[in-house]
Amino acid sequence: MTTTPTKEAATASVAADLQDERLLQAHGVGGRFRAELSRIRTGDLGSLPVAVGLVVIWIVFQSLNSNFLSPNNLVNLLLQSAAIGTIAVGIVLVLLLGEIDLSVGSVSGVAAAVLAVGFVNKGWPLGVAILLAVLAGTVIGLFYGVLYTRFGVPSFVITLAGLLGFLGLQLWVLGKDGSINIDFNSWIVRFCQQMFVSPAVSYGIVVVVALVYAGAALQRRRQRSVAGLSAMSLAEIVVRSALLAVVLGVVVWYLNSGEGRDKGRGIGYMVVLFVAIVVVMNLVLRRSRWGRSVYAVGGNEEAARRAGIKVNRVYVTVFALCSTFAAVGGVLAAGRLASANQASGGADTNLNAIAAAVIGGTSLFGGRGSAYSALLGILVIQSISSGLSLLSLDSSVRYMITGAVLLIAVIVDSISRRSRQSAGRA
Repeated sequence: MTTTPTKEAATASVAADLQDERLLQAHGVGGRFRAELSRIRTGDLGSLPVAVGLVVIWIVFQSLNSNFLSPNNLVNLLLQSAAIGTIAVGIVLVLLLGEIDLSVGSVSGVAAAVLAVGFVNKGWPLGVAILLAVLAGTVIGLFYGVLYTRFGVPSFVITLAGLLGFLGLQLWVLGKDGSINIDFNSWIVRFCQQMFVSPAVSYGIVVVVALVYAGAALQRRRQRSVAGLSAMSLAEIVVRSALLAVVLGVVVWYLNSGEGRDKGRGIGYMVVLFVAIVVVMNLVLRRSRWGRSVYAVGGNEEAARRAGIKVNRVYVTVFALCSTFAAVGGVLAAGRLASANQASGGADTNLNAIAAAVIGGTSLFGGRGSAYSALLGILVIQSISSGLSLLSLDSSVRYMITGAVLLIAVIVDSISRRSRQSAGRA
């Protein structure tokens, strides 16, 4: 006697995370597409707005000046993005906790001053000068973390005081001269200005990145399959890896196809360092226990505490990392300019670093964002700056446009947050 399959039997062979009827539509390419549309409609936009905005900015500036998307200009744009982008990575971390650091510009200026004074005036080995400059940032961040966790002083107030105090420290370290030039033949200047990855090595890096991505995807597929969860198919992993290799290969080829004296400059080592920092920090945030703790604390501090997360330790480490990345950015900026002076870390360094993190998609409300926000956000800001420079428009226009883009990003973040709350995704 035959029996009619029950609903439970029909779902028995379905992955555990898809046995809810509402999730069955995620099967296959069509199902994945529908699921993505549903995610966007409910306010989970991810990096989509900034990616669309970046494409629009590039199209507009290219239509106004044909040199904007030239290999030479893009190489310069990437080099200009690396220092402040590194600082923005630290801002992403504090924003994930729903906090802020207003002193990253001053901290980067202190690091630049320590590097220049130690290496040029004191005769320290370059490696020692760089190490002490970065450690200065770490100590400052630990100081912030202790003040926040021990005394409950708002991060806004702590770092605003730090902005003023460490600006004074920077001027004191520089001394009466106020400006110190770094030898153009020193390694740090050559690293930030003149050292580029050869085309052969660049293509090798592309292959390695694609293989590492495929290997990580296969490992994750195996882990999810063992746990009885849904996972990407082998075909999808192959297609994604191949597509990643093709896209990165085209980028490398184009950046190495410059003309004149800039022909073949390609990708600078400083840019590689910045991208590596972004990738590593994103992996740490997504895959490590500490990273998950950061998202948990940013989402709901009390719930994280009751779940056994050492909340104070998370705050201290995040503030320390933020100031450390600010110091690294200051060292890179000093190498890029071959000098450290009273203006190092000043002007719009603070604003651009914070704006890059927010424009890139990190929520001001905490708990949402990724390290890639720093990369996307700084590309938007530097694209605006580069485009306006090619059009011979002064900085006043750049400030107004950057401010407008920042405001739009915050509005989109607020609307997305409301949509997620109404859809039960927040």
